[in-house]
Amino acid sequence: MIAEVFGTALFGVPVLLGLAGLLLPAGDGGRPRRRLAAGLGIAGAAIALAEVVFLLVAGSDPVEFGAEVVRFGDLPVTFGVSLGPAALYVALAVTVVALLVQIYSVGYLHDDPRYAPYAAQISIFTGAMLMVVAANDLILLLVGWEIMGACSYLLIGHDRRLPEAPRAAVKAFLVTRVGDVGFLLGIALLGVSAGSFRIADVLAAPPEHLTIALLLILAGVAGKSAQFPLHTWLPDAMAGPTPISALIHAATMVAAGVYVVFRLFPLFARSPGALAVLGVMAAITLLLGAFSATAQDDLKRVLAWSTVSQIGYMTGALAVGAPAAALFHLLTHAAFKALLFLAAGGVIHAVGTNLMSRMGGLRTHMPVTFWSFVIGLGALAGLPPLAGFWSKENVLVAAAHATEGHGPAPAWVGWVVWLAGLLGVAITAWYATRLLLRTFFGHPRSRTEQWHVGFDDARYERGDGAPHDPPALIRWPVLLLTVPAALLGLIAFVPAFRSALELEAPHLSVSVVLPMLLLALGAGSSWWLWHTAPGADPALALGRLRPFFAAGFRIDDLQDRFLVRPVRAFATALRIVDERVVDAAVEGTGTSATRFGTVLSTAHRAALPRAAVAVLAGALVLGVVAAIYGAGS
Repeated sequence: MIAEVFGTALFGVPVLLGLAGLLLPAGDGGRPRRRLAAGLGIAGAAIALAEVVFLLVAGSDPVEFGAEVVRFGDLPVTFGVSLGPAALYVALAVTVVALLVQIYSVGYLHDDPRYAPYAAQISIFTGAMLMVVAANDLILLLVGWEIMGACSYLLIGHDRRLPEAPRAAVKAFLVTRVGDVGFLLGIALLGVSAGSFRIADVLAAPPEHLTIALLLILAGVAGKSAQFPLHTWLPDAMAGPTPISALIHAATMVAAGVYVVFRLFPLFARSPGALAVLGVMAAITLLLGAFSATAQDDLKRVLAWSTVSQIGYMTGALAVGAPAAALFHLLTHAAFKALLFLAAGGVIHAVGTNLMSRMGGLRTHMPVTFWSFVIGLGALAGLPPLAGFWSKENVLVAAAHATEGHGPAPAWVGWVVWLAGLLGVAITAWYATRLLLRTFFGHPRSRTEQWHVGFDDARYERGDGAPHDPPALIRWPVLLLTVPAALLGLIAFVPAFRSALELEAPHLSVSVVLPMLLLALGAGSSWWLWHTAPGADPALALGRLRPFFAAGFRIDDLQDRFLVRPVRAFATALRIVDERVVDAAVEGTGTSATRFGTVLSTAHRAALPRAAVAVLAGALVLGVVAAIYGAGS
C-alpha cells in the first residue's frame, strides 16, 4: 500500500502543486507571491525526489500495480505504476535536475513578472516526465507524453520580449506533433493487437505487423528526442529561458523517446528492420548534430546541437541491442548537460549576451563557472575519468560487438553506429575545446553598441565592471551538478547498479585506445588552430562549409521548401475553395430564396383584378398543357 501511494504521488504531487501554482494571479505580485510560487515549485520537485530516494533505499521489489479506469470496447485502459530499478534511476535524474532548475530559476528570473506561471509549468512538466517513466499503460504514458509537449510549448515561448520565442514554441509544438501522429497510431496498433494497453501485455503479445508498429513508434521518438529528420525544433528552442533548456535537454523531453524505446525494447529486439532504421537514424543524427555544433557562434546553440548528437549515441546503443548502455549514457548526459546549460546561464548573466564572439578572457573573472565548464565539457567529450567517458565507452564497445553480428541487429548496423560514434568522439572534442577557448581564454572583448546582439534572458542590470561569477542561488546548483558530472561514471563499478540496468562491467582494454586517440586529435587540432592564430575562431578552418554547418545542413530550408510551402499552398487553395465555392453556394442559395420570396410577396400583395387575371391566365395555361398532353398520349 505504501509503495502504491508513493508510486502514484511520484508524478501526482508535482502536477497538483503545479496546478495550484497556476491559480496564482497573473503579474509580479511582489515578493510574497514570488515566494509562494517558488515554494510550490521547489516543494513539488523535492517531494518527488524524496519519494524516489525512499523507493530506491527501502524498496526491494519493483513497484507494480494498476486498476482499470475505462474501457474502449474490449480494450481496458489501466491507471497504474511500474517502477523497477532502472525506472527509479531515471526518475532520480529527473527529480534532481528539476529541483536544481527550480532553485536556479529563483535567482535567474528574479525580476521576471511572469515567474509564478513559469515555476508552475516546470512542476507540471516534471510530473509529466515522471508519468512517462512510471506508467504501466501505454495510454497513461501517452498522457504524460502529450502534457510534456504542451508544457514545452508554454516554457519555450515564455519570454514574450523576444520575437524568436513564440516562433520557436510553435515550431517545437508542430514538429513534435508530426511525430506524435505516428506515435499514436503505433500505440493503437500495439494495443489492439495485444487486446490491452498494459505494457506487460503488449510485450507478451507482439502484433503481426510488428515492424510497422515500431516504425510508427519511432516517428514519435524522432520528434520528442530531436532525431533526424525531426530534430529541427531543438536548436531554435534556445529562445526559451536557459534553465528550461537544461530541463528539456538533460532530464525530460529529449530523454523521453530514448526511455520509451528502452521500455519497449523486447519488441524492438524481435524486429531487425526497426533496429536497422533506428541505427541509420542514430548515425545520421549523431554526425549531423556534431558537425553543426562546430560552426555555431551562439553558446546555447552549440550545446543544443551537442544534445542532438549525444541523443544519437543513445539511440545508436539501442539500435545495436544495448539498452543498458543507452540508459547509462542518458543518466550521465543528464548530469553534464544540465551542468553545461546552467553554467552557460551564469556566463550569459555575466556578459549580457549568448554569442561567443562577444566573450573571451572570462577564465580569471569567473573561476567557478570556468572550472564547471571544464568538467562539463570534459564529460561531454568523454575525457577519462569523467562521467561521459564511461558511458560513451560502453556505447562504443556495444557497437563494436554488434559488428560481429551477435546482437539482434544486422552486423552492418553495428558498423554504421560504431564508425559514426568514433568520428563523433573527435568532432565532439573539437567543438568542446573551441567553446572553452572562445569563451574563457584569449583577450576580453571590448563592449560596443552591438554588444547585446543575441538575447539575454537573465534580465540583470549590469554595471561597467568586469564580469563575475553569478550569485549563490545560481552558483550552487551548478557546483552541485559538477559532482555527478565528474563521478557518476564510476557507479558502473557498483554491482547493484550494473545488475539494476543489466549493464556490462566497464572495459578498460585496448579498445579505449582508438577513442582516446581521436579525442586527443579533435581537442589538439582545435587548440592548434587557436594557438596558431591567437584570438581567431578555429571554425574559420571550416571554410565554405562553415555557413552550411551553421545552418544545420540547411535541412530547415529543405523542409520549408518541400513541406511547409506545399502545405501552405494546399491550405490556401482549400481556403479559396471554401470561400468562393462552398460559401458562395450557401450564400447564393440564401440570396435566391430571398429574391424568390420577394417576387411571391409582390404577387401576393397585387390588387384583386390583377390577381384574378393572373389566376385565370394560370388556369388557361394549365388547361392548354393538359389538352396537349392528353392529345399526345
